[in-house]
Amino acid sequence: MNKKIGVTLLVLIISSCVLLSAGVIIGAYLLLKAQKNYTDPLLTLRNTPAVATVTAAQQTQAAAPSDGLPPKIAKQMDEIQQQVIAIRGLHMTTDLKRDLLTPEELQDKVINDFFADYSDEDALKDSKVLSTLGLLDEGFDLKQFYLDLYSEQIAGYYDSETKDMYVIAGEGFGGMERMTYAHEFNHVLQDQNYDLENGMKLNDDYCKVDTEYCAAVSALIEGDSVSTENEWFLKHSTRQDQKDLFSFQEEYTSPVYDSAPAYMKEDFLFPYTFGLDFVQQLINQGGWAAVDAAYANPPVSTEQILHPEKYPDDRPVPVEMPDLAGMLGDDWSELDRNVMGEWYTYLVFAKGRSSQFSMDDEKSKTAAAGWGGDTYVYYATADLKEHLFAWRSTWDTSSDAGEYFDMSRDYGLARWGIPVQNSNGVISWNSTSDGIITMRRSGADVLWVIGSSKEVVEDALTEIKDFGK
Repeated sequence: MNKKIGVTLLVLIISSCVLLSAGVIIGAYLLLKAQKNYTDPLLTLRNTPAVATVTAAQQTQAAAPSDGLPPKIAKQMDEIQQQVIAIRGLHMTTDLKRDLLTPEELQDKVINDFFADYSDEDALKDSKVLSTLGLLDEGFDLKQFYLDLYSEQIAGYYDSETKDMYVIAGEGFGGMERMTYAHEFNHVLQDQNYDLENGMKLNDDYCKVDTEYCAAVSALIEGDSVSTENEWFLKHSTRQDQKDLFSFQEEYTSPVYDSAPAYMKEDFLFPYTFGLDFVQQLINQGGWAAVDAAYANPPVSTEQILHPEKYPDDRPVPVEMPDLAGMLGDDWSELDRNVMGEWYTYLVFAKGRSSQFSMDDEKSKTAAAGWGGDTYVYYATADLKEHLFAWRSTWDTSSDAGEYFDMSRDYGLARWGIPVQNSNGVISWNSTSDGIITMRRSGADVLWVIGSSKEVVEDALTEIKDFGK
């Protein structure tokens, strides 16, 4: 399944509402409440532009062409660029094309650019996998929901393929748009210094085959930009910016996001929330130099993002899963093969489509921790009426595998009811709405198999004959 749609670097409206740190909020609030005839030295420092060593050549280089923008807005953008360069310590190497989009123009971009290569068949396949995992209702219109969600949520974006940057501006270039510009301009600096498409491999082709790596790198990139955006807000936002932002947060509604499936809400914010935590850990250890070093040695799993102490040494263990297509027959084909990762393992347990089998949040986190590696496959017949899902995972220790297997049992009991087999190493259900299910544990390995018929499941178990060795 495509955990993320495309690799365009976005700033989300909901993330801007959620992610302003307590320090930023308090600082801005105090600034707004400060008396006109009194200046708090600390607050003055926070709003004094950082001293930057930028040469005249770099200043000229950083001033992007206005591209027909209103001169007043172009000047503000140039100023924000200089401020972000000073914060981040990276410099532009080429000019930047930038523009403002109306919400209507954004919707056209979402439909004709972001989802141009995401077919109805792709969406149906993803929906089938997510439904099997209990995250989506059967028949959920995933593509239309993505179109609606992205149209509602995007505040700005940088396209690392075309090298264009856009800010969504409905009625002007106020505090929300200025903060968005700081975030998105940092993406420009990341791309020009580290080559996100090729150097960091954040491109559609690579991200289809290694979603874990791309989820981790996206978290590094977005965490970097959120941290930069927050610092910009503390140091450089005007009193009007702060008023604009607080007014926006008080008035903003997000009906599409609010109606999203539980897992999607969490996954949408993952690169911003956990990415920010990850980057802050790096900054605490070695400042922005430590963040720069992470681009040379990027995180490779959501486990490393969730547990920064595991970066960079704790790397995923490759898990083999045989090709089951030959066993299944000519009418079957492999629709998906990838890695679930610690993050999606947690989502499966904690953020199911029904509260009936959405497990306790902290227990779900504990069960997903200790993840060592996994591979899952999804097969279906041409008419999608028959299916086979097999998910094999390995865990850091036998104890970790035991915690995960126990949670799998609790999850299965909540979702499918009383099993036909329930032992220390095997638990199975027959004739459920999802078909035949078996979960098996051997040492530090655990295997889930979900199939539309008993024969399909038994054949898969026979084919995965090295399980437990």
